Amino acid sequence: MAKALSSMFLKGIESFKTTHATALVSGSLYQHGMQFSTAAPNDPDTHDDFKPTSKVENTRITLREIIEKDVKDNPVMVYMKGDPNRPLCGFSSLAVKILQEYRVPISSRNILEDSELKNAVKAFSSWPTFPQIFINGEFIGGSDIILDMHKKGELEEKLKAAAAN
Repeated sequence: MAKALSSMFLKGIESFKTTHATALVSGSLYQHGMQFSTAAPNDPDTHDDFKPTSKVENTRITLREIIEKDVKDNPVMVYMKGDPNRPLCGFSSLAVKILQEYRVPISSRNILEDSELKNAVKAFSSWPTFPQIFINGEFIGGSDIILDMHKKGELEEKLKAAAAN
């Protein structure tokens, strides 16, 4: 008896699977006869906790403005992979080591935490790679450039002015 019931149950499930297809139609997912919406509701009765939000839009400040403020307010600003205490790539590590030789405060943002910020920094500087180093509001370049400046003694002059600020 149990064997017959389980056989009927399994046959019922199999027929349910074949007769109820899954389809995506204009923002709704139909699966097994049920409709699931993939679009955000435009219903004024929807509670605020369930409405989609965007952190950047709510602050009314653009990423470009954030970058401009970072560069203006911090004598040494580095956009890097990781942070000065824990660089997450060799080039970022090299940049931090060079800058730490001069004992100047280093401000930074981890571009791995926000891909939109990463793209905005690239657009701001017109430079495709990281780290990106700004000293006294001026874009200097990456770790290879500050290494070259360090070897020639040019970096020290730039950082003296930064330390004075």
